[in-house]
Amino acid sequence: THLYLFLASGGCILAVVTMGVYSLLLLVSTVIFVLLVCSLSPERVHPWVFGLQMGWQTFWHLLIQYREYYLNEPTDSRLLLSVSSLMLLTQRVTSVSMDLQDGGRATLMTQCRVFLPLISYALNFTALLGGPLSSFDQFVYFVEQITISPPPQPLSVISYKGFQVLSLEWARNYLTRLLRDNASSLSVSNNVLTDVLWIWGLAVVLRIRYYSHWKISECLNNAAGLGFRGMVKEDSPNWSGLSDGDLWTTEMSCQVSEFARRWNGTTATWLRRLVFQRCKTAPLVMTFGFSIWWHGIHLGQFVGFLVWAAAVRADYQIHKYLKPKLTSTRRRLVRTCLCWLNTQMVMACVVIAIELRSTSSLRILGLTYTGVFPLLNVLFIFIV
Repeated sequence: THLYLFLASGGCILAVVTMGVYSLLLLVSTVIFVLLVCSLSPERVHPWVFGLQMGWQTFWHLLIQYREYYLNEPTDSRLLLSVSSLMLLTQRVTSVSMDLQDGGRATLMTQCRVFLPLISYALNFTALLGGPLSSFDQFVYFVEQITISPPPQPLSVISYKGFQVLSLEWARNYLTRLLRDNASSLSVSNNVLTDVLWIWGLAVVLRIRYYSHWKISECLNNAAGLGFRGMVKEDSPNWSGLSDGDLWTTEMSCQVSEFARRWNGTTATWLRRLVFQRCKTAPLVMTFGFSIWWHGIHLGQFVGFLVWAAAVRADYQIHKYLKPKLTSTRRRLVRTCLCWLNTQMVMACVVIAIELRSTSSLRILGLTYTGVFPLLNVLFIFIV
């Protein structure tokens, strides 16, 4: 009980300190979520939780857009942080509601006497600002494991991951300076290759920021004792129970569909379960369409996610078409290299469109001809 209280109270304090009055966005959602779980039958919880939570989140997303685009007012950073945290809370509460609907072990939560673990899961400070997403059962298991059989000291793994964060931040700062020094020549340069490389470098900088953020979240969870998965060897503990992905594994993906599954892994799994596996018609388009809604419905996000969906669809057809023709090792090696380059350039366009959100991102991709890469992938759907 004291551990649940520690995690929940820590989350409340963190929310108030970082978000101020906007922390009420999270507290209101959590109270409504607990009331729904305790008052409704398990099969009715998910539609109510999903509808109310997404409606609440969408209201704040639209309010931000109204201030930014119609009133031309800067948005309070605390509001942006609270809405970002609200998106993560949406993952957790809908994960629980799906567990209840599917009749899993989470049905035990219908007893209101276990509301403390539920509140702790929703508001725990280790996942409040950065994830990664874990199921309620997994969260309870980690907490009980700390009480029954405490994991080994995580100091070594935290130090290692901390070093990774420092390395990522150094690389990001170095690339940022390099891009800034060459930004002036971007508009006047007639060298298409230079422009494309600049756009690719910008996308890498934006992605590194996410990898760094995820590693910090892993460190925080591990420091609290969460994420331990047993011993790999006698003296080698495995702390990979809570992770959103690894830079090397993700960036080495040679297929756009493979990159989509590995990027922000726990969110990708959540979207697959929430939308892809439940939709009978066009599940791929519906999944990326819901991702646009969940992220905030900005124009750049709309274009970016639809292009990503089309590229994933094209990716399946490209590899289905090429696989029978690759009979030699050399051909397979060439195919792997070309597919990796294609994946990198398509994801560069997607990330820039989604992150910059406005029409400026689309203009940059058009002026530098980088947008040609996803267009070629889309055209392949109609050619083959």
